[in-house]
Order: sequence, then structure tokens, then C-alpha cells
Amino acid sequence: MGLIASLPDIDKQPRSVFVMHEKSEKLIPLHTHRKGQLSYVEGGIAYITIHFKTYVVPARHYFWIPKGMPHVLRIGHSATVLRSLYFYATDDAGHPFYDQLGIYPASELLIQMINYTERWDGKHINQKSYNFEFLVSLKKLLPQLNNSALPIVLPITEDERMQPIIKYLEKNIGEPVNLKTLSARFNMSERSMSRLFQSHLHISFLQYLKTLRMVKAIEMIVKTNMPITDIAFEVGYDSIGSFSNTFYAFTHSRPTDLRKN
Repeated sequence: MGLIASLPDIDKQPRSVFVMHEKSEKLIPLHTHRKGQLSYVEGGIAYITIHFKTYVVPARHYFWIPKGMPHVLRIGHSATVLRSLYFYATDDAGHPFYDQLGIYPASELLIQMINYTERWDGKHINQKSYNFEFLVSLKKLLPQLNNSALPIVLPITEDERMQPIIKYLEKNIGEPVNLKTLSARFNMSERSMSRLFQSHLHISFLQYLKTLRMVKAIEMIVKTNMPITDIAFEVGYDSIGSFSNTFYAFTHSRPTDLRKN
């Protein structure tokens, strides 16, 4: 049974941990559950959309979604393995970690612990289960890890004026686009263009462009065998050093690290 079919089962036992491991490429539509969700992206890439913002989760990273938070989950590559644990929420008030969305690089310890749970795939593990304490320990471990959240957030909008601008940037991601050339392309003043980004995406043009380039770079690293240098040029960087430094600022790792993983 896949994740979409399993959505109604997640909350059936409020005090249990529901385990779901799945390899796929699909869209899980807007939904919510009364349990906190811990998911590890083993390979490929995943996207979480919440409140008109899309969060990018590359391979070997995990995310926590608090209970009751509506979200859309897209698994963006056929090689993506998503390992998910849906935790009881009875003790969530004990630490602020459990009340906020977060995306983090996974430690080897956490990876091994999550992988171990695959033997319970598709099952509820409750207090009567022999292995319940193992999952309790895993949940309690999360706030103790080095939780430096990733800032890879790409805002989205339904504003009709912004749609052709965003599509143009996506199509011309490798070109030397700046606010002046973009404004001229759409017959707008630079001031008006800047206001559009701030009012509808709540981000500056330059920050949006930089984030979009990083998202596209991550997708190319995960989905292709293209050399890192070529990827840097494809997303608009003329220096591999500048690209690598920007990539590190966004992901806390180098492009070669993500490719190795």
C-alpha cells in the first residue's frame, strides 16, 4: 500500500507510530494529520508546499512536519526513497522542535535508526509492541541533534502578473538576468518589478533568483550525471567557486557532497 492510500490510516491509533517507506515519484495532495511527521529523503529530492511556500528537501536530509499542519508533498524523482514515521503527539509540548516545520541534514545515527524501522513498513507500532521504546528514543533524539535548518524556500503565488515572469526566469535560469533587463522585458519600471516580488512573494528579486538557481542546481545534481562545473554554468554562474560558496550557504554542504550521496 502506498502513502496516498495509507493517509486515512495514519490517525487511526492516536498513540502509535505509523511507519511508511516508499520509493516513488508522485504528488501527495493537500492533507493534514494529527501526528507529527518525520520523513527522511534517502535518494532523489522532495518538495513540501505550505502556505504558498515550497521547501526543497534534497537527498540525505530529513524533515519534521508538526501535527495539524496542512501540506502538499511532492516526490520529485523516481529514485527518491521516502522513509516516514508518523509520531503520536501526546508529548509534543515538551520541546519547541515539535511545533515547527524544519528541514535538516541527517546524521549517520539517525539514518541507521530510520532505516531499521523498514521492517515495520505499513504498520502501527504502539505501547504494546516490543519495539515501541526504540521509536520513543528516536523521537526524543530529534531535538538533541544539530538542528540547523535549511533555508531553501521558494515562495509561490497565484497572481496572474507574476506567472509569466516566473516562467521566464525558469526558462532562462542560465542567462545573466537582472532587475533592469527583466523589467524591460515586461515593460515595467524597476521599482514596479521590485514591488511585485515583495508584495506577492515577500522576497526580493535577487533573493528569489538566487533561490531558484539553487533549486534547479539541486535537481540537476540529483537527477543527472552532468559535471558540477556544467551545472554551475547552466544555472547562471560563471565561477565554480562562487557557485560552490552559494550552494554551501543554502545547503550546508558542497555540491560534490550531494552528488556523492
